[in-house]
Amino acid sequence: MAEHPIAAWHRLVKTQDAAGLDTLLDDEAVMHSPVVHSPQRGKKITAMYLGAALQVFFNPSFRYVREIIGSTDAMLEFETEIDGILVNGVDIIKWNEAGRIVDFKVMIRPLKAINLIHQRMGAMLQAGK
Repeated sequence: MAEHPIAAWHRLVKTQDAAGLDTLLDDEAVMHSPVVHSPQRGKKITAMYLGAALQVFFNPSFRYVREIIGSTDAMLEFETEIDGILVNGVDIIKWNEAGRIVDFKVMIRPLKAINLIHQRMGAMLQAGK
């Protein structure tokens, strides 16, 4: 049996292995960023955003604090501290029958955290272009 998409995501987060996104994301994946107005469509741009997030969000303080998992989607609540600011948010993930992620939405709070993430993600995505 293939690895469950959420188990695969947790493994990528733990190892910060952005290369693993290629097999986890569907070609038509859609990324909903908390700092970009319109959805980002396609595997390449979704992988770029999630790869940057692996570097910005995932530090030793990062942890998932709650998970709600259904048959084709999940909500993972997380906390992390960046530059002394507590970031609280959720990853809302949907996958298809093949076990590939088709939709990834990130929502964060409070406003200080959104502003910080906007700055950090912007710099990371600019560096990756």
